[in-house]
Amino acid sequence: MERLSPIVHRTPLLTSTTTDELLDKNVYFKMENQQKTGAFKFRGASFKLMQLTDDQLKKGVVTASAGNHAQGVAHAAAKLGAHATIFMPERTPLAKVNATRNYGAEVVLTGDSFQEAYEASLKRQMQTGAVYIHPFDDYDVMAGQGTLVMEMLHQEPRLDTIIVPVGGGGLISGIAVAAKYINPAIKVIGVQASGASAMHDSYHHDAVNKKSVSTIAEGIAVKQPGKNTLPLIREYVDDMITVSDAEIASALVYMLERNKTLMEGAGAAALAALFANSGQINSAHCGVIVSGGNMDISDLPKIQRLAEKLHDSA
Repeated sequence: MERLSPIVHRTPLLTSTTTDELLDKNVYFKMENQQKTGAFKFRGASFKLMQLTDDQLKKGVVTASAGNHAQGVAHAAAKLGAHATIFMPERTPLAKVNATRNYGAEVVLTGDSFQEAYEASLKRQMQTGAVYIHPFDDYDVMAGQGTLVMEMLHQEPRLDTIIVPVGGGGLISGIAVAAKYINPAIKVIGVQASGASAMHDSYHHDAVNKKSVSTIAEGIAVKQPGKNTLPLIREYVDDMITVSDAEIASALVYMLERNKTLMEGAGAAALAALFANSGQINSAHCGVIVSGGNMDISDLPKIQRLAEKLHDSA
């Protein structure tokens, strides 16, 4: 935590009277959409790169990402003088691709999903000998993400529940281990998009790999759970739930209208879960991780239509 503090932002923990009254509980938003590079991923990437030797940094780093990890690695690598090569799915929002290039990284667009980009990036790593920076399945990356909850519990020690968006599980693994170390009674609940539910399904059943994923929350659209993250999640996480794209869209529009805050799909998943399951989530002081805000503004009309569908069917 001390090593990262000069580099990462200590993001705000916001409250909203409207939200508290609506859900009949105190809700605290951890605003990682205001983190450097617009997402929590800068924490894990920075912590991982800080563990590398000068010789390793000279060889460069390589990774794959649907967007936010890419920007985190690109910015951290630029700060430490390492060349970064980042493989991203072809359908990654242009805002994320351009931002990654602007941080100085070499971007390779390939494949339909994170999985294809990941496989291509492993081939490049074998060819070049660069250091691989996995977006979630790495203990140093998880430890870096865990600093987020240490900040939260310092900002609001009364938190009894934390709701976390989940893709490959790096964020929730780091959060759950750190949170339970500080307060073993705290509840940690993971959220996945119903169209990309590999970790949710693996948590409740056997390990599951999805042939395809489909969700507006591309930041958590992962086809298979991490080998290192899944055991930690099974041990430390209290529950895993899913939300629909319409519920994610509705939460995104709500935050934009009520709190003047832009979240991306993955960043809205935790709030969507709280809205959808408020009666079942027994919490007086509930933390919600707003994991990122790197959304393509051109997607807003589609998001609004999806949100309206949910309201029409309610």
